[in-house]
Amino acid sequence: MEEIVSLCKRRGFIFPGSEVYGGFAGTWDFGPLGVMLKRNIMNEWWKFFVDSRDEIFGVDAAILMNPKVWEASGHTATFADPLVECKKCHGRFRADKIAEGINESVTTEEFLNLHVKCPTCGEEDWGPIRKFNMMFTTHVGAVLPEDLSDAGSKELAEKSVAYLRPETAQGIFTNYKNVVDTIYPDLPFGLAQQGKSFRNEISPRDFILRDRECSQMEIEYFVRPDEWEKEFEKMVELNDKFLTEKMGLSKYRHLEVAEKDRAHYSKRTIDYMFEYPNGEEELMGLAYRTDFDLSNIQRATGKSMEYRDKRTGESFVPHVIEPSIGVERLVLAVLSTAYFEEELSGGEKRTVLRLPENLAPYKFCVSPLLKNKPELVEKAREVYDGLREKYTFVTWDDSGNIGKRYRKQDEIGTPKCIVVDFTTLEDNTVTVRDRDTTEQIRVEIDKL
Repeated sequence: MEEIVSLCKRRGFIFPGSEVYGGFAGTWDFGPLGVMLKRNIMNEWWKFFVDSRDEIFGVDAAILMNPKVWEASGHTATFADPLVECKKCHGRFRADKIAEGINESVTTEEFLNLHVKCPTCGEEDWGPIRKFNMMFTTHVGAVLPEDLSDAGSKELAEKSVAYLRPETAQGIFTNYKNVVDTIYPDLPFGLAQQGKSFRNEISPRDFILRDRECSQMEIEYFVRPDEWEKEFEKMVELNDKFLTEKMGLSKYRHLEVAEKDRAHYSKRTIDYMFEYPNGEEELMGLAYRTDFDLSNIQRATGKSMEYRDKRTGESFVPHVIEPSIGVERLVLAVLSTAYFEEELSGGEKRTVLRLPENLAPYKFCVSPLLKNKPELVEKAREVYDGLREKYTFVTWDDSGNIGKRYRKQDEIGTPKCIVVDFTTLEDNTVTVRDRDTTEQIRVEIDKL
């Protein structure tokens, strides 16, 4: 993990959030190459699950929503982690993350029986486990801090409270009726969304694996109640195809989540567990949410969430299958899969990101062999302009010697390096070097 974090900082993929001011725990900024990688991943997901399918449509809901949304969904009551505090150093931690063999429902007695030592001071003197709601709270409207400090301001504070969404799913559910009323799709159909989510993690850690601000990609797939098992298995296959064929991942497995460990809304959940550099962690989840969310909305608003089947005339509240994935977790999975270190002759080390070509920030790097030879630079610029017009994601590099350029492009994952040399001026061919094999061949410019 340290090598990946170092490469991300050195090559402009990912930086610590607010670094110039000393940082801000649980936040990360994506640099020029990180933005390109992240966008490629998100675009591939959208193309695979939305653009290439007839029955899945996109929505983009607001981050700030009516607080009643989170009451009806159960988030205000249940979206909490087990918080434990060390009485010696007053450090606060997620109990299930500093002890092995327990989950989020751990009790104080269970935790104390494990004799866990504080990660900060090494003592074993813990307070009781308390549930810590992870939603970020804010206030909407013309509410000033002094208004909320008034003795009689409780009602004002309650009326103005809002939350930064902890998931994108509820924005989809609140728009279910709008979509049905406007385009009336046939069942089964899905609504997809990509966007920011915010979770006030007690102890953010492991680089971008567990942070306080992240991007999510989620689908709520609406099905007939008696067809959920068939559609669930289809979605399992679809997720596997996306992860293996589009993301180039293989180091993951399906974990059937036991009933006691499932979310309150789920009747079946599969966690896709990935082998990260720091150990196995959840990459994404697939949950059968039944009619939990739509029925809650129906009860809370008094508005019918029933779907009327066009063929049979039958009315019912659809059930939902939800694939959900955190973009940052997927970025880290792609990076850790692609990261390789190789020993070369003479003891030299080569670091290479073997990114799938569809995800690499740049498809090609174009270089003149020597930057002080105008004729080579001019010809290389012609090649660069032509490739950029055709492929868009092409970079130029004329710094240092050619070997250093190759090493740099290897580290950022560029699949092909193209070098214009003196032979190019004679026969209109260039050297094309492959990132993974380091083999070089000559290719006519017109055939690049």
